Amino acid sequence: MKAQLKAILFDLDGVIVDTAKYHYLAWKKLADREGIYFDEKINERLKGVSRMASLEIILERSTRAYSEQEKLEMTEIKNNWYREMIEQLRPDEILPGVIDFLNSLKMNGIKCAICSASKSAAFIIDKLGITQYFDTIVGGQDITKSKPDPEVFLVAAERLNTLPAECVVFEDAYAGIEGAKRAGMKAVGLGDPNILTNADIVCKDMTEITLEKVMKLFQ
Repeated sequence: MKAQLKAILFDLDGVIVDTAKYHYLAWKKLADREGIYFDEKINERLKGVSRMASLEIILERSTRAYSEQEKLEMTEIKNNWYREMIEQLRPDEILPGVIDFLNSLKMNGIKCAICSASKSAAFIIDKLGITQYFDTIVGGQDITKSKPDPEVFLVAAERLNTLPAECVVFEDAYAGIEGAKRAGMKAVGLGDPNILTNADIVCKDMTEITLEKVMKLFQ
């Protein structure tokens, strides 16, 4: 018997809202403070990666070694700067097409979850005023392994009481789609099809997606 669509799991940054710019600005501020070169190209490697793993990428260009305690303090400093920036988040920063799609899922009884490496995921969703659309929010504090590990998606499926085969993941990063595939889920890529080659279907953004398109993945 074929699986049926029961739940859609959304990455947060780049799918629901673009907070990536705030992450970049906070990391850049930290790198500048430490005298470490950091630009947008290096920042691309941080997509979907945990806070500590992101710091390790930045520190590859450092001329000195840092203790684990120093690294923890640096991630806290970066996160505090980031939190100050996203305090100003408003509902009009929700990406185009998101609300229409969430409304169609609600009307059709499809469960929804946020699956993010960010420990600020619930805070961001609350700031955007869309908490009511999601049955669960799985953030960085709920998992021990970053994408492409499937942990974040499997935790969400368990909380939603759905099988992995009944879930579709929406992601804008190759690593996120890889994690969805490892979890045994279908994946919709949002962005460049030349990059998101591992997705079942790729759309430019949420304005191009409909529930009908997603349902076709189960035919």
